[in-house]
Amino acid sequence: MRDLGAGFGYLVKGQRWVARRGRWWAFGLLPGLLTLVLYGAALVGLGFGADDLVAWATAFADDWSSPWLGLFRGFLTVLLFALGLLLAVITFTAVTLLVGQPFYESLSEQVDIAEGGSAPESGLPLWRELLISARESLSVLARVALYGVLLFALGFLPVVGQTVIPVIGCCISGFFLAEELTAVALQRRRVWLKQRLGLLRGRRMLALGFGVPLVLFFLVPLAAVFLMPGAVAGATLMARDLVGEAGDGGGADGVPDALTKAG
Repeated sequence: MRDLGAGFGYLVKGQRWVARRGRWWAFGLLPGLLTLVLYGAALVGLGFGADDLVAWATAFADDWSSPWLGLFRGFLTVLLFALGLLLAVITFTAVTLLVGQPFYESLSEQVDIAEGGSAPESGLPLWRELLISARESLSVLARVALYGVLLFALGFLPVVGQTVIPVIGCCISGFFLAEELTAVALQRRRVWLKQRLGLLRGRRMLALGFGVPLVLFFLVPLAAVFLMPGAVAGATLMARDLVGEAGDGGGADGVPDALTKAG
């Protein structure tokens, strides 16, 4: 339970960190605002084109009598837009992190410098970092999609589907959100996806304490945009804890103890 509170504490500390440094908070807003505009345009386009898309996909129903044709296509149109909105919510963080990689790298480096006096560097060129980040984000999204399909099916179970399953879904989303955000700092330390997942599984309550409240906050319209800079700062602080840099730094060979265990 201590880790659960510590995870939430890192989220709060991250928001405080950017609140005290308004320039970095404004700097960190830019990727979220850009992604929001892109997603907004895509959803508006989907809203205007959903009717035509559904009519094209259900040409077999053209001869159905009223009101069944209208009800059928109306239901599919609403379902299509709801799925588009759900996809936007699920992918917003990953896309924002990808679009804002240089911005969040700079923000994360500033947190490292403020906390430890220096910022680790991966030594990789920017294009290589972006490629790795995109590949790992797609891998995480594939995992989330598989869990999503399973939880969607379980959601039809009586009682359990309307109570326990949403809680499990929130926890899974929170865990992977914590992974995506800590990746900004951990990739600079050459801690790749498999090892990051090992670190977070070893401190599962820490990850959930950070990620689950953030998932709930992100359900509020526009909250993701304004909380993202602080979330990146808090995730950097948590990443330092995960690799042992928040304490005395690690083992005698210079490799943090947590990384040695996770590897």
